[in-house]
Amino acid sequence: MKKVIFVDRDGTIIREPEDEQVDSLEKLSFVPGAISALKILRGLDYELVMATNQDGRGTAAFPEEDFIKPHAKMLEVLEGEGVTFDDMLIDDHFPQDNSPMRKPGTGMFGKYLAGGYDLAQSFVIGDRETDMQLAANLGAKGLRLGPECSWEDIAEAIRRSERRAEICRKTRETDIRVMLDLDKSGDSYVDTGLKFFDHMLDQIHHHAGVTLQISCKGDLEVDEHHTIEDVGIALGQAIAEALGDKRGIERYGFALPMDESCAMVLLDFGGRIDFSWDVEFTREYVGDVPTEMFKHFFQSLCSASQCNLRIEARGENNHHIAESIFKAYAHALKCAVRREKFNYELPSSKGIL
Repeated sequence: MKKVIFVDRDGTIIREPEDEQVDSLEKLSFVPGAISALKILRGLDYELVMATNQDGRGTAAFPEEDFIKPHAKMLEVLEGEGVTFDDMLIDDHFPQDNSPMRKPGTGMFGKYLAGGYDLAQSFVIGDRETDMQLAANLGAKGLRLGPECSWEDIAEAIRRSERRAEICRKTRETDIRVMLDLDKSGDSYVDTGLKFFDHMLDQIHHHAGVTLQISCKGDLEVDEHHTIEDVGIALGQAIAEALGDKRGIERYGFALPMDESCAMVLLDFGGRIDFSWDVEFTREYVGDVPTEMFKHFFQSLCSASQCNLRIEARGENNHHIAESIFKAYAHALKCAVRREKFNYELPSSKGIL
């Protein structure tokens, strides 16, 4: 489903004068940070919609042409910086008219309420309490511009919300759902039908600081292979999707000791797939998981997440060896997906990942 960013105009994109009427070019000026932030938002996977109560149709006191010229100039400047709007919702009523068409009423938003849009994952950006009430009425998230929330903060908050993915993968052998949020450590659970595998996957949530939800119904009556392999594929796809364009990430990531065991995981989300495994187990099973399947899981995860992954581990206790690998992978993932606030650079001298 499509997502939308609804942006107020006066007081949010352009400054609102004392008389609340932008009726001349002399009164037109932009809110600091608005143009650069809108340019960032334009590059995200959202429709960008201007929603304003300022109709610009004019009255005897404020002729129509007085409103049209500054509005057109604003759009011209924004377009010159690469900012265009997919839609503009402009109220047809005079500002004093208490109409349901006017914000925070939702009369103007019928197209977006009719279906096809994920309003729960959409945003309303404005500078007034009525904008936040509009967000509540739409079932969207509200971000209020003000002294404690700049345009830079708003752009970063929306960009962070992009690093979330949900993968549903159903075959004749498995039925899997994976939800991953790289920037939030929220409620997580894992249920694959394999208790030791669940315990290992849960290390990723705890040590990577991510929200991770995995459910899998697999043909365990056959054996464990399909469940473990397909969870690796689905989780890898979720990581790749949540990373998006990878701008601002650290890209690389970890060695970790656990009791008598130690594991080294080297990770690079550079887009080139390569996998190396140097681990020796001395038991056929740990819990209900065949030890040979750990390699297959990480190889499937590596391919689906399109990364370079190298894993080495040594130890005496097979449980510790397996757990140290999953913990080290989680910390490598945490390092690699980490993103500095307001860093929009691609971590590559090639200019592409």
